[in-house]
Amino acid sequence: MSFDSNSFKQPKSRRVLVIDDDKDSLEILLEPLRWEGYDARGVTSEAEAHKLVESWIPHVVILDWMAPSMAGLRVLKAMRSRLSHISCVFVSENSSTEAIIEALDSGADDYIVKPFVPLELLARIRTQLRLRDLTEQLVYANEKLKELVDTDDLTGLYNMRSLYHRLDFEMERGRRFSRDVCVVMMDMDYFKTVNDGHDHLFGSYVLSEVGKIIRANTRNIDIPARYGGDEFLMVLTETNAQGAQHFCERLRENIEKTLFKNGDDSIKLTASLGFAITIPGENISARELVRRADHALYEAKRGGRNKVCSYKPEAAPVVELKNAPQKRRKAAG
Repeated sequence: MSFDSNSFKQPKSRRVLVIDDDKDSLEILLEPLRWEGYDARGVTSEAEAHKLVESWIPHVVILDWMAPSMAGLRVLKAMRSRLSHISCVFVSENSSTEAIIEALDSGADDYIVKPFVPLELLARIRTQLRLRDLTEQLVYANEKLKELVDTDDLTGLYNMRSLYHRLDFEMERGRRFSRDVCVVMMDMDYFKTVNDGHDHLFGSYVLSEVGKIIRANTRNIDIPARYGGDEFLMVLTETNAQGAQHFCERLRENIEKTLFKNGDDSIKLTASLGFAITIPGENISARELVRRADHALYEAKRGGRNKVCSYKPEAAPVVELKNAPQKRRKAAG
């Protein structure tokens, strides 16, 4: 979701729907709204109201108590049940405390008693629109905050905490619909030489560029993550062994042919990859699938690096998977 604060400030961009079964009252309400420059529309029937709300999606709805055949409260409750973000303003000749309480408790954001002063009506509409804008900004800020919590700030990929949550979901979905889920573990070969021969800022630059390469090679439905250090993990959905092998080889080749250059610093690097795919009918955990991919990566490292290996149960060493990349490979680069 993106938020453009300026797009909501122009009156012509504000959609206001007026619902009143009396045509004269409807025009009295619409006239000041049009003065203000709002995109204002009016309807006199319940069916028209529901149809326009669904297709047009107004920012503010103004509605009257109305006749029993088209009860305003019924319309208000129906709107609140479907579109809670719409601002609803009740306008009525009924000034009793009971009526005001009932309307507000039913979901109205404001209550205006007829006859009203047009300038007051416009001021109250502006207030509702300001509140709507603030809500939009808050939702946007919360989404951005969630992105920061879920992603690695260096590479922009998912972090390990959010990765497992998504992997659990994909594995459950795979079991339900009999679909494959593949986990790929990737480790940069001899990454220690980057920090030894250059400064740590260059090392961070390299990892950031690797993150870009991974994003360019994964689909929207895949889940790329930085597992920690110079180790990465990718979840490929609905991918068989042949597809996983092809993906890993393409990613390995793209990294191998890349010259990582930043200022006076430059280096060529390679990566080792291991992958594991769920076995139909086998009920394993997300961590077990990651452990299997980790074992395959270990085989790629042991086999000379800059290669791809798939998980083979008979070749898997008994090693406990930690919450961070394994130190045994880091020592070897």
